[in-house]
Amino acid sequence: MLKVRFTSRLKLGAATVAGLVTIAGLTLAGPASANDEAETSPVARAAHAEPLAPGTPCSNSARACVDLESQRAWLIRDGKVIRGPVGIASGGADQQTPTGHSFRVYRQEKDHVSGEFKGPDGRPAPMPYSTFFADGGVAFHGGDRSRSSAGCIKLDLPEAQAWFNDLQNGDKVQVVNASAEMAARGMATR
Repeated sequence: MLKVRFTSRLKLGAATVAGLVTIAGLTLAGPASANDEAETSPVARAAHAEPLAPGTPCSNSARACVDLESQRAWLIRDGKVIRGPVGIASGGADQQTPTGHSFRVYRQEKDHVSGEFKGPDGRPAPMPYSTFFADGGVAFHGGDRSRSSAGCIKLDLPEAQAWFNDLQNGDKVQVVNASAEMAARGMATR
């Protein structure tokens, strides 16, 4: 039995194909973009039914909110912003940060180093104050925001430490594009 996981984008070397995938003569049609799928899932619809945390594009039940469009993030407690907005750096074109409404913090490591990427000095890239929340090792962590990440959310070191200290395992993280969120909620973009 052939099992195929289709996520609306297929990477083939440097090229990315969106929308259609053909495997053994069978063509699978996907959404026009990953955001179309993300904004219409049952989890997204449930998130869109909740009020927004004031000043953010995320539901008030989120503990951490990331807007990829504005490259900003917030910490939220009891539906109120307790820190932010702060600047971030997210994934680049080849390794985009995943969007979603119900990521959960599952691990934290204060002195984590990347097992995949090297720093400018050739040693494993440091990822201080890592708070992991999505498959593939996607985390909030301290780092140089002048360079895009490999899918993670890079914060200035004091912010990464604040996220690390405030978030706990199981806390909900939402990573969104504000314009898509507002459209899905029938609201004008701020």
